[in-house]
Amino acid sequence: MVPKPSGESERQRVPQPYIKRRIASGRGAMEQPNVTSDGDAALTPTFWVAIVLTGIATGLFGDLLMWILSWAERLAFNYRSGSYAVAVAATSGLHRVLSLLIAGVIGAVSWFLVRRYLKHERSEIDDAVWNGNGELGIRRSFLTSIISEVVIGLGASIGREAAPKLMGGASGSVLSRWMKLSVPQRRLLVACGGGAGLAAVYNVPLGGAIFTAEVLCGSFALPTVMPALACSVIATMVAWIYLPSGATYADIPSYHFSGSLMVWSLPAGLLIGLLGVFYVRFIGWASHHRASGSSILWAMPLLFVMVGVAGIWYPQLFGNGKDMAHEAFLGIGGIGLLFALFALKPLVTAITLGSGASGGVFTPFLSTGAVLGAFLGVVWTHWWHGTPIGAFALIGAAAMIGAVMQAPLAGLVLVLELTHSGFSLAIPMVAATVIATVVVRQIDGYSIYSARLPRHEST
Repeated sequence: MVPKPSGESERQRVPQPYIKRRIASGRGAMEQPNVTSDGDAALTPTFWVAIVLTGIATGLFGDLLMWILSWAERLAFNYRSGSYAVAVAATSGLHRVLSLLIAGVIGAVSWFLVRRYLKHERSEIDDAVWNGNGELGIRRSFLTSIISEVVIGLGASIGREAAPKLMGGASGSVLSRWMKLSVPQRRLLVACGGGAGLAAVYNVPLGGAIFTAEVLCGSFALPTVMPALACSVIATMVAWIYLPSGATYADIPSYHFSGSLMVWSLPAGLLIGLLGVFYVRFIGWASHHRASGSSILWAMPLLFVMVGVAGIWYPQLFGNGKDMAHEAFLGIGGIGLLFALFALKPLVTAITLGSGASGGVFTPFLSTGAVLGAFLGVVWTHWWHGTPIGAFALIGAAAMIGAVMQAPLAGLVLVLELTHSGFSLAIPMVAATVIATVVVRQIDGYSIYSARLPRHEST
């Protein structure tokens, strides 16, 4: 006689399944690990309404913030479309330095006032999800996001995605209070909003959902993946009101697999991982020692000017680095330029963060990986000819961002979704990404997000 199941707890989950009886074998549905109970964050009807509203709000905030970014870019460099780096290069060296000086003054005064008068409000989404109760202050988050996009448009070397990520999380935090959700539900909602912010401004709904699950929640269980996907796709579609629906990096050729790429990906993954450890530590050091209090009023303008001076020779360093990556994916750039950009971009990004600025690091490190991969590819093709340089750049970008985020699946999917290319390079891309991620994890284990967390107040 078949023993009777030892309990019906899985049929008592929240929300309740419509069919209350087990199947004929008596085995439990939740023996499959990813479909276990919702846990503390119950996926109630109220929670799903909050997911939909968070996705809508995140998409609208994404549009607003990208409009502010575009306005600042037009004001500073008369940039409207095409390559931002080309628009920067069309201006004089003095213009570039002055633009970043103005950005430094605006950012310093604005962030000083925000942090002084709204110091009791939280605006660190990663910390709120990982270590807090999911609470984010809407006023501080909104003002921080606007300032960030303005200074990026004026040339600051940080990523544009941090602001929509923050506002997606802040939207979820506000809605969770209005709808009286539990703390676990709030944390999940804030995480979904954060990933949806990334998805909306880069048109990467799948990548945004995987970012939520892998980076912010650390779980691919069904109760995490379902709301993450829903929130990201809603935010992305809403953002189409203003933002384009195509690939962020357009017109990337469909590169083909080769033995050269496969062999190259193994040592390249090792080297990228070793550099990734250094980059993460460097970002952590800069974030910990960043200017604070009144020191930001002189440190930010001074350090922004330093970046502006570097931009006299390398205008590609202005902004988040999107054009650096795009040209590398297309195979454009000589070996000297590629070396200079991969060496300088992490440095100027760290300097910008050390000045006290708030912004993203995703695109700067994606770009660093792209130009590093292209540089290593140029060197490699001196011995093994025939592979397009852009193919090396795609692999380098995935390996670098997957390693420094400590999220290889998110890194791979984001590169594929950002470029709508690279699928035939999946094997060498996965190999390089896995090797680089393992190296970073084994040597140190921090990511570009965990390394930036502020010191605990009790220590």
